[in-house]
Amino acid sequence: MRDAPWAIALIAAAVSWLAVAALARAPWIVRLADHPNERSLHATPTPRIGGLGIGLGVAVGAFVVGSDKVETASLLVALALLALSLADDVRSLPASLRLAAHVAAAIAATLLVAPDLGPAGLLAAVLAIAWSANLFNFMDGADGLAGGMAAFGFAFLGVAAGAFGEVALATTCMLVAAASAGFVAHNFPPARVFMGDAGSIPLGFLGAALGLSGWVAGAWPPWFPFLVFSPFAVDATFTLLRRALARERVWQAHRSHLYQRLVLSGWSHRRLALWAYALMLAAGCSALAARREGFMVQCVTILAWAALYALLAIAIQRHVSRQLRDRKSAPPGRHQ
Repeated sequence: MRDAPWAIALIAAAVSWLAVAALARAPWIVRLADHPNERSLHATPTPRIGGLGIGLGVAVGAFVVGSDKVETASLLVALALLALSLADDVRSLPASLRLAAHVAAAIAATLLVAPDLGPAGLLAAVLAIAWSANLFNFMDGADGLAGGMAAFGFAFLGVAAGAFGEVALATTCMLVAAASAGFVAHNFPPARVFMGDAGSIPLGFLGAALGLSGWVAGAWPPWFPFLVFSPFAVDATFTLLRRALARERVWQAHRSHLYQRLVLSGWSHRRLALWAYALMLAAGCSALAARREGFMVQCVTILAWAALYALLAIAIQRHVSRQLRDRKSAPPGRHQ
């Protein structure tokens, strides 16, 4: 079946789509409903079962195609994170337990993929994988956003791995991308289901773990996975640093991510998703184009994206401030 990667991807997408559709009709699904609160961007209770559909799609695809030991082990660790995160979706678990599990998963993946990095390299890899799992979770707060990032991001990893001849890695990445796309069909605005922690945590983990695996194999330079997933990585990291500098409790839920502020300023979820997809596509294509170029081209690409993200952050902050100021100054009864 490895000779027909698109057929395998279609299987993963179909299983994911069908599983989410079936689960959304299950009578017990009310236990997994995400109820709106003061930090939410949605207005009605919505089932958080997308992660189960994605996981099932990837699992079925991996069973059909078969995987090498490294990819299989990474998927098994992701499955363990899915189970833990599902328990957290049903009944909130202590933050210390969740963090310990994320770090343990990161350690396992690092020792499995790159045991010879040395102490400093191992520590950096563990922190990067644990942070990736959490940042994907932080960014899962608007219709179509996290599922779209997973579909685009893992597809670009798969293309790069396939071009380098890493067939097992490419297939695994494409399975995750396809299963995520199957979920997006239910999650694109207006969303009928959410991903939940059972989806966002394993996806964030796999993005970093498979990114590390591709770097060790020589399929891409170390910056490549970061740039591919930069629409999420930059927003989450920028928001964390800004809140830390403001001495806010960074571990508490909030609505101050750049994407959240755009929605609160008046952007629809659909508009946000489409613009985000354009950004994801541009970041992934430029990463693909630059990964085999010389050192100077790679540096210019990274610096250009850093400048672009800085300008975007400034523009979004100014736009949101202006919108909020206009709303406060508007006469009573007038809607901006």
